[in-house]
Amino acid sequence: MVARVPEKPLQLLQGTLDMIVLQALSSMGPLHAYALAARLEQVAGEPFPLNQGTLYPALVRLEQRGHIKASWRKTEHGRDAKYYAITRAGVRALAGETRRWRRLAGLIEKLLVRESS
Repeated sequence: MVARVPEKPLQLLQGTLDMIVLQALSSMGPLHAYALAARLEQVAGEPFPLNQGTLYPALVRLEQRGHIKASWRKTEHGRDAKYYAITRAGVRALAGETRRWRRLAGLIEKLLVRESS
């Protein structure tokens, strides 16, 4: 029996978290930070490399840029929580970041295929 080497946990590339958060809010609607983190992990289907030390600064950054807006609401459990929603500027930013990401991913794929040939 061959021993399996455990895979290294995935790490987010710099700049991808903002795009992921914007996409999640665009497709799922307003969410509070805990629900956002839980939903991203659920969609990813594996442990998602996200913690409060990375998510909250991203939310603050996106809000400062005008890509998301925050409002206080009650959660499904009756607690007050800050809900985040994507703005029109956020939708435009998401479209631009998605185009750049796809170009980069395509370039990397070409280089990997070429190198393995």
